[in-house]
Amino acid sequence: MSTLAYDGTAMLGRQLRRTRNNPGLIVLTQTMPVTMLLFFGYVFGSALAMPGGEYRSFLVPGLLVATAANGIMTGMFQAAQDTHRGVMDRFRTMPMSRAAVPLGQAGADLVVTAAGTVPFLLVGLALGWRIEGSTFEAVGAFGLLLLFRFATTWIGIFLGLLTRNEEAAGQLGGATFLLPLLSNAYIPTEGLPGWLRVVAEWNPISAMSTALRDLFGNAPVPQGAAWPVAHPVAGSLVWCAVLLAVFAPAAVHRYANGER
Repeated sequence: MSTLAYDGTAMLGRQLRRTRNNPGLIVLTQTMPVTMLLFFGYVFGSALAMPGGEYRSFLVPGLLVATAANGIMTGMFQAAQDTHRGVMDRFRTMPMSRAAVPLGQAGADLVVTAAGTVPFLLVGLALGWRIEGSTFEAVGAFGLLLLFRFATTWIGIFLGLLTRNEEAAGQLGGATFLLPLLSNAYIPTEGLPGWLRVVAEWNPISAMSTALRDLFGNAPVPQGAAWPVAHPVAGSLVWCAVLLAVFAPAAVHRYANGER
């Protein structure tokens, strides 16, 4: 086994044990998406032109993507916490691959996210959401969702290593709540003003939400949208590739060089 694979597996195990020993975080990450589904599904659903059941089918994929985008917040906080407490400095003194620590964190987050998606989907099914597409398309949708979570986690790790402070990371991470609001995760963008619609449709969350709705068979691809939304699967893959290409090397470089 290569050094990176061996060290990365060790760091992944460390992150999973860390998550297991923090039950409050597990409860929060499990209950928050479900709470938002119930709130948006019934409160917003009654205020939109869509029938309630149709809106909940529209909403479930969007909330899945919004939850995946929270990888920025969790990745940032955990990386900043380890840096602030000196854990990263101790890891740097050990003979291991420089990419192992951030890779282990990103990999563990992916495992936790995959497990945490199950109760959310069960609640969605109980509320009337259904997968209308083929099994192959549904598997592709889940794979795309996890790829997006993996990409956003690398953004968070880089920002956490950059801030080096738990409190600052927590405050900055809270601002990521705005990202899904500037997308089509919760509402269609067709009725937005021209400039705001452009901003929303070039938000990676919009391409991802549209891709999941298309693959699940929950809503058609909107006409006249920006390229990432008009071609949602391709647009989502491009966004994920760009985010990984930029932030994964940046995070590894930042970890390897510490404060320099």
